[in-house]
Order: sequence, then structure tokens, then C-alpha cells
Amino acid sequence: MIAALLACYPALLVAALWPAPVLFGVVAAASYLVEYAAPRAGRPLPELLGKVHLGITLRFAARETMALLLVARTAGAELPWFAALAAGMLAVHVVRALHTGLALRLRQMLSRMPVTTRNLDVSALRIPRMPPRLLRDPRSVPFLYADALPVLGAVLGAVPATAGAALALVAGLAGALALIPYVRRAAPLTDRARVLEVVGEQVEKYGPEVILYFSGATAAAYQARMWLPTLERISRRAIVVLRERGMARHLESTTLPMVCIPSSADLMSFRALAGAKLCLYVANVGRNVHMLRIPTLRSAFLNHGDSDKEASFNPFSRVYDEVWVAGPAGRDRYRRAKVGVRDENIHEVGRPQLQGIKTEGPGHPYRTVLYAPTWEGWNDDLFHTSLITMGPRIVRALLDHQPPLRVIYKPHPLTGHRDKSATRAHRKIVAMIEAAELAKSKARHPSRTGDTAPHIRHLVVTGPEPHLYDCFNECDLLISDISSVVADFLASEKPYAVTNVAGLPERAFHERYPSTEAGVLLGADLSGLAEFLDGEDTLARARVKLRSYLLGPEYPDALTRFNAAVERVFSGH
Repeated sequence: MIAALLACYPALLVAALWPAPVLFGVVAAASYLVEYAAPRAGRPLPELLGKVHLGITLRFAARETMALLLVARTAGAELPWFAALAAGMLAVHVVRALHTGLALRLRQMLSRMPVTTRNLDVSALRIPRMPPRLLRDPRSVPFLYADALPVLGAVLGAVPATAGAALALVAGLAGALALIPYVRRAAPLTDRARVLEVVGEQVEKYGPEVILYFSGATAAAYQARMWLPTLERISRRAIVVLRERGMARHLESTTLPMVCIPSSADLMSFRALAGAKLCLYVANVGRNVHMLRIPTLRSAFLNHGDSDKEASFNPFSRVYDEVWVAGPAGRDRYRRAKVGVRDENIHEVGRPQLQGIKTEGPGHPYRTVLYAPTWEGWNDDLFHTSLITMGPRIVRALLDHQPPLRVIYKPHPLTGHRDKSATRAHRKIVAMIEAAELAKSKARHPSRTGDTAPHIRHLVVTGPEPHLYDCFNECDLLISDISSVVADFLASEKPYAVTNVAGLPERAFHERYPSTEAGVLLGADLSGLAEFLDGEDTLARARVKLRSYLLGPEYPDALTRFNAAVERVFSGH
């Protein structure tokens, strides 16, 4: 596509010099279409050409220059219309620069707000609505396309081209003027003290008692997202504190108030949070230190899942006043790891998120297998994913199995974050599943009658919906890696298999990763897979026993235990 676009410019030059107005119009129209379509087709066209100094402004200006050349060759450069056309085209870029400046100013004003909110009444700030996307584009690309009027008008002659330039100029000027009211209304938002005061008043009015703190990449938003429904149901008022702008968009709908405070200085001086007594953390990140420095807050590390991964007994955990784990297994991990977390600071609170998980299958006439591999980890020591070395072969075996199985494939949200070979394996699996779906649709002729074979529809889940736990309820079997998925799945008491990516002996594997003791072990050569899919389930009782060890007792329920842990902090015990 890049080659097609670049080829248009020599062709435009030839058509202008010839001159061949009709050919010029055809090539110019084609160049606009390619320019418009390339970014929407997933092509990194603007970035690639910009790196070699062929940015979008230069490309449009070159096309305009050739239109001027065409008019000079066909009508003559001595005509007043030619001078008006040249001035008009230049003026279009001047107006575009004005529009860009206003759009950047608006973005700057909004991005400089010291705190942004959700589910709080900050109407006193009179935050203006954002202008339409057409207006707020900081590169003013939509208005840049208005130069098609004079460029294509040049095919008809100097007068139509000049008229086109005038129309493009009016459109650009109208867009720039339309932005001015938005910029004026956003100006008060740069008053840092005023914004902090208004938001602070609303937070104090709400009176938060518990804080859920989160900082991280948008791909890791699931780490906080999983705790929101639980905090909505506790007996204390909870608030979510975020650090990255725009993070709230990646969290599911919730009634909990949210404040995003990017500046560490603003966060530590935000007195409206002073009434809270407990701060919950879901990930070990560097920016946690800004909240940990507040001496009046008791800190508790929730993590974003209980698993046998090293993240579930990270030495960093000792910086918190307390560590909350699901069941006895979490306590034992810290005991074995000896990372400095005192046993009396570990509290078993269950996994309240798992209450909706069913212990029976979906009841279809076929079985459903959920393949949910973890990601590649921050380094090779944390590498537990089967996706790269085993994933495509696992999915191929599931798709080829007889009798047919339904496959649900749900990769970890951070897949490919460190190792691009994981991304390639993921794409291969998606292609395999799509090909299997296409083959099935072709095989089932619409004119056939009396066909009682069930229609099995595979599913690839790459977004937040359907939720992982919904996938649990839709499957009969799980194949996963060392991760919290395994521990959470035990709430269903259904059969599961775990991949042995490191190739450890079976006994050593189960000793190192206790969550796998009631599951089938899959070797790198897929040994164990046939037994798992077609063999007798002999581990049902072991799963029930392991469930209590990993997730805690069934009674009282996890939400009751979690709420009790919160209340214990407030009672001072």
C-alpha cells in the first residue's frame, strides 16, 4: 500500500507536465483513497513515511503543488486566478495550523487537570463536553482532506480550482472558530488549586473508609477490575484511586467513586482521603510507594489472583502491613518462600469473586474445553506460558478430537507484552479456530434436513467480555498453565489439566506447584492430553479437598470472610 501511494506522485507529476487533466484527476483521487484507507487497514503508513521525512503534511502539499503545476500548464501562470489559487492553498495550511494549535491547547488544558473523577459530582467545575472527534484531532487531518476540492478542481481549470480552495479555506476556518468556545470553557480547569478543592470537597462528602489503589498499564486493568464488585458489597464505603490518566475507561461499570491523581505530590497532600483507614493494593508496582508513605493508612496486599507463581510470594510483599490470601495455600507459600512476610500478618479472606461459579457443566450434548494460557512473564524465570511451545498443538488436538469438542480460547490480557513469539502463536491459534469455523459452516449445507448433529461454535475471547468466570461456567474442562486461573477454576470442582512447560518430573512438579495436585499433567509432547479428554475422572475427591486448601472453607462464604477482614482493621484487632 505504501508503494501504491508513493507511485501516485510521479504519475501526478507526469500528468501535470503533459498536461493530462483527466489522468491527473484519476491518479489524485486514487492517492486520496489509499491515504485514507491505509491506517484503517492496520497499516502503520503514517509512522513509516514520517520516519523518512514523507509525513502527511508534505504529501498533501506535494499533491497541491502538482495541482498548481497542472493549472499553470493548462491555463497559464500569468492569470490572476492562478495567483489566487496559490494564495488560497497556502491559506488552507495557515488555517490548519491555527486549528491544530487550538486542538493542542484544549488537550493540554484537560491533560493538566490535577485530578479526574468518575461517579463524583464535580459539576461545580463546569467541565465542558469534548468537541466532536472531527474538531479535536490535534493533527487536523480531517480538514487537511479538504484540499481535495482545489486539487480535483484543477482538472476543470483555474476558476474551479480557486473556488475549491476558497471552500476548503472556509471549512478549515469554521473548524478553527468552532474550537474557540471549547478552549475558553476549559481554561478554568488549569486552576490547580480550584480543581483540587472542588474534588476534595466531594470526596470528603462521600467519606471513603477503604481505598482500592491501582497503578499500571492499561493492559493490566483487569487486576483492579476483578475487585470492584467485591468492594461494592462490603459494609464500608470504598473509593478507587488511580494514577494513570484514562485508566478509568478500562475498568468495568461500577458505582464506586474513582479519582485519578497522577502527581505523587498531589496524592500525598490530598487531604480528602485522610478519613480512610485501609488501603488495598492489587499489584506490586513502584508507584505504590506514594500511598504507602501515608502513615495513617493500614496497607493490605490483595494481589490480583492466588496462584503458585512467584508473584504470589514476592519479597516486595513485606512492605505492606498485611497480606491477604485466599486460603491456607497462600499462607504456606510465604512460609516456604521465607521472604520476610510474618505469619501473623497473613490473613485468609477467600476469593469473593468466585461465588457465581457453577459446579456443573453447561449441559450441552458435546463437551467444551477452555484453553486459558498465561502470559510469558517479566523474565525467563517467570516463564510459565504454554502458548509459545505447546499452544497451537493443544488447540489443533482439541479441534481434531472425535467426538467433536467445543473450544473456548482465552489468552492472558498481557500476552505478547514481552515476547512477540507469544503474539505469533496467539495469531496462529486464532487462525486455526477461524478456519475450523469456516470449514464447519461450509460442511453444513443449508438445504440438508434431518441433521441432528449439534452445531458447535468455537469461541476466541480477547477482550474483557465474556468474563473468565463466565467461561468457567460455559466449559466442562480446563487446560491452563501455572496461574491463578487454576486456583480459581477449582471453585467449579470440574476436571482440569496443567501444562508442564519446564519439563519437571511429575512429583517435583506437584510439590513445587500445589495447585496442580488434583489436575492432569500435560507434557511438552502433549502426553496426558488423551487421558484427560477421554479417560475416567479419578480426581473428583482430590479437587474438592484441594479447593478448601487453596480457597479456604466453603462456610462462612468468602464475602463474609473478606468483610470480616475489613472490619477487623477498623476495630483495631
